[in-house]
Amino acid sequence: MRAYLTAYLTELDALLDADAPDTDYDAVMRRHLHMIGFMQHERLIHFLVTMLFAIGFFLVMGFFLMTEQIMLVPLMLLILVLLVPYIMHYYFLENSVQKMYHQYDEINSRTARGAAAAEAGEAKGRE
Repeated sequence: MRAYLTAYLTELDALLDADAPDTDYDAVMRRHLHMIGFMQHERLIHFLVTMLFAIGFFLVMGFFLMTEQIMLVPLMLLILVLLVPYIMHYYFLENSVQKMYHQYDEINSRTARGAAAAEAGEAKGRE
């Protein structure tokens, strides 16, 4: 997922940096909104998984502190080893979706600018 999302963000950044006059920003916006929806769902799922692992870690740690059974330490360490990459991945998803929101704002401003330029051209053509 990381490579897929990174490639998409890079592709969109290149498109926005090029700012070609023949770019259909309405189509770009529709595609981008679709991708934002996918990534929001992905982010939600990873948030829930991360929280479940965190809750599991603290429950096992609480049982360990109450019972002092050394057999709970490997389980606690296993959950912690899985929790750290989940947190890192969720951090990446969160920041990427935030970047997608900024890209959406840029696409939206270019769509509005293109619509204003088209209206100005039509008004000039009527004169």
